[in-house]
Amino acid sequence: MPFKKTAPDLILIITTFALLVVGLIMVYSASAVWADYKFSDTFFFAKRQLLFAGLGIISMFVIMNIDYWIFKRWSKPMLIACFVLLVAVLIPGIGMERNGSRSWIGVGAFSIQPSEFMKLAMIAFLAKFLSERQRYITTIKKGLLPSLSLVFLAFGMIMLQPDLGTGTVMVGTCIVMIFIAGARIAHFAVLGLFGLAGFAALVISAPYRIKRITSFLDPWQDPLNSGFQIIQSLYAIGPGGLFGLGLGASRQKFFYLPEPQTDFIFAILTEELGFIGGSFVLLLFAILLWRGIRIALGAPDLFGSFLAIGIISMIAIQVMINIGVVTGLMPVTGITLPFLSYGGSSLTLMLMAVGILLNISRYSKI
Repeated sequence: MPFKKTAPDLILIITTFALLVVGLIMVYSASAVWADYKFSDTFFFAKRQLLFAGLGIISMFVIMNIDYWIFKRWSKPMLIACFVLLVAVLIPGIGMERNGSRSWIGVGAFSIQPSEFMKLAMIAFLAKFLSERQRYITTIKKGLLPSLSLVFLAFGMIMLQPDLGTGTVMVGTCIVMIFIAGARIAHFAVLGLFGLAGFAALVISAPYRIKRITSFLDPWQDPLNSGFQIIQSLYAIGPGGLFGLGLGASRQKFFYLPEPQTDFIFAILTEELGFIGGSFVLLLFAILLWRGIRIALGAPDLFGSFLAIGIISMIAIQVMINIGVVTGLMPVTGITLPFLSYGGSSLTLMLMAVGILLNISRYSKI
């Protein structure tokens, strides 16, 4: 290798494990009642989350020791494979439907969500593209348009499931990468207008999305339907106060807040651990963001910098959207909280992404 390898970023490892531990505790606390009712096993979701965490940690340490340049060589095959999976998930008999979205492919007793892995594949491919063609990024024809074409093709396929939340995270991440690469603000302004028009069309085309927007503005207009989750989430956060009701003492997990171990786990966390507990988790994410930016700045080449920026942007955007939804600052989108929410594909992907960051950190010049 052209660069000397050093020890990985220890602070990033410690922060990741701290988030994982908090996540495992909260998945059990939030899901125990529901798991006991549905599966007669209070540890049902916690055990599966622990299994996914174990697989993810193994993947993280393996990837940490594989030079990140391999993702440059394999970025195109990875992207093609993810496109194939996005097509497969739409085929009846292959794709599994949950809560109105056909986003999963069954693998034995478990399932994978191809759109989650598309996010990482797109980041790797875009990092390669931008590192090789950065001088063209200020032009529309040779830089901006080619880089965004694949992004919006993937977004369109994800929307066929439909999964607006995951698609939004992927597009937002790629836009951050392209902006960091040096794209012109004027070009972004024009594209932003088209993007707003397209987003408005997506919202108008689906009545349930319109309800989510209106319920976000005033959830009490429809408290038993579109506004139900936001209201119950706020009912969880409010009583938490400064120190919370105590670990395991949540009231909203008793069938008020639907499946609290997934998208709304932060609401249960703040109900039980209060403002202090919620602030501690946000501090951990801030440290993760800091270390990720530091790794990106110290990467020995452009590909490593863009890859690290893409990964940390993906995590940051997902955290902001999830916290925004849970606290009623954004419409409900169905986005998990990285490392904390229950979900095998999301947790495994995030730990794999951290593994890539750790490998880049081993060649950092800072």
